[in-house]
Amino acid sequence: MKKHAGAEKKRVKRSLGSASTAARDSGSDPPTRKQGVKKDVFQLFAEKVRDNKGLESRWAVMEEARVEYFRGKDFVSFLKNHPECKEILEEDKDLDAEDIANVLLGKNLLVRCDRVTKTLRPGKKKLSTWPAHLEIFRDDQGFSETDAFFAWTFEKRHPLWQTLLSFFWPVLTLAICLFPVYPHRCKLIVLYSCAGILLMILSLLFVRAVAFGAMWILLGKRVWFFPNILAEEATLKELFRFWPKKDEEEPPKWTSRLFYTVVAVVVVMLLRRHAPDEAARARYQRRMSNIIDDVLEWSPKLALSGLMENQPPVNITEAATNSSDAAAGPDHTEEADLDETQAEEEAEDGNNSDIKHKINYIETKVHCNNKSSLCDQDEV
Repeated sequence: MKKHAGAEKKRVKRSLGSASTAARDSGSDPPTRKQGVKKDVFQLFAEKVRDNKGLESRWAVMEEARVEYFRGKDFVSFLKNHPECKEILEEDKDLDAEDIANVLLGKNLLVRCDRVTKTLRPGKKKLSTWPAHLEIFRDDQGFSETDAFFAWTFEKRHPLWQTLLSFFWPVLTLAICLFPVYPHRCKLIVLYSCAGILLMILSLLFVRAVAFGAMWILLGKRVWFFPNILAEEATLKELFRFWPKKDEEEPPKWTSRLFYTVVAVVVVMLLRRHAPDEAARARYQRRMSNIIDDVLEWSPKLALSGLMENQPPVNITEAATNSSDAAAGPDHTEEADLDETQAEEEAEDGNNSDIKHKINYIETKVHCNNKSSLCDQDEV
């Protein structure tokens, strides 16, 4: 394959050299327009291949930037299985996958990458199939099928649904902020829908973790059902893929399995021992129900009416008493406040008879003070 690629490169260079020599001899300008058209054709081809889901690709970090990359052998198999993609190349559609990839590399539509970590991690039998960190391959920017990775260098065109979604997010944020003013039925629908989805996700993660722990302890196998459910970059089909990937790591030691078995048993026993009783559960449930009811039943109309209703009424008798106390002087006011404080302290102790007696005494004293203040004012 390498010899064939080298001969093909030499042939292409000779043809380009002969074309430029013929152009100089004839005194005409080189066909720059045709080359520009071919460049656009390869650009369209690259965009079409990148948008096609048949070419398996992943995302990785390369020089502090996230790039989408694929493997060389996957590119060759993709063009073999999808020959219709090469129809866009027009007269260059007969080129093989290696020549097309070299043209894309020459036009800076692709860049060859290499894995950053080239040594096996402890417990691994082989290197990762899709590394998460890449670096630019420094030796030769040529196409290769054997353990070679290629990253796209141009920005991917966003589909229409992503553009519409970018406009939808602000509307959704505003709708979330306006949740308190929703009608009661809409609040119930939103609450139960979100609670149901959250419960389903948590239940799925819990069952998934329990299945993994049971198989790891009993069989020594690492089996993750729904392996891509927590993946950052995955298509909708990959996200809900049920069957787990093949376990490529070494089986765990029996001592580790025994240790985690003991830990699991101890945790279950502690949870059973310190679980809340029926009264505590009923109390927690009642408290949460009150919180939810307060959120669901709140509305601006109720808030405004509640503010008006909660304003204390004006008591004319108390207002007159306060004015008379102020006119009687600070000595009478301090004595009355002291007696009231003593009455309140006795009320807290539960002495009902003493409370009544003190209240009558305070009212009599306040009445006398009022009379004395009125007499003083008459004498003045």
